[in-house]
Amino acid sequence: MKLVVAVVQDQDEANLLSTLSNAGFQATKLASTGGFLREGNTTVLVGVEEDRVEAVLDLVRKTCRSRRQLITPLASLGRVDTPYFTEPVEVPVGGATVFVVDVERFVKV
Repeated sequence: MKLVVAVVQDQDEANLLSTLSNAGFQATKLASTGGFLREGNTTVLVGVEEDRVEAVLDLVRKTCRSRRQLITPLASLGRVDTPYFTEPVEVPVGGATVFVVDVERFVKV
């Protein structure tokens, strides 16, 4: 048994959960916040048998896309009073960060 933990942008969460459900996977979503942009993310947990991990990863790849977003770097860190780089910069965001971990025991109550 494996636990797939996917951290995705909030914009991709509904599509991912729907896609997983339509493919027969059960998932749990948790609200989370990213460290770099300090924006909302969703952490999706999916418990699956080892032979179905790649199917879950394929669905994540298909539904969670990378985007470009303008940010004001120092303002987003709370340092707007410094004379440094405060012009908006375009950075890549999105996609998914996925962890696959072994599960010693899985119980459904």
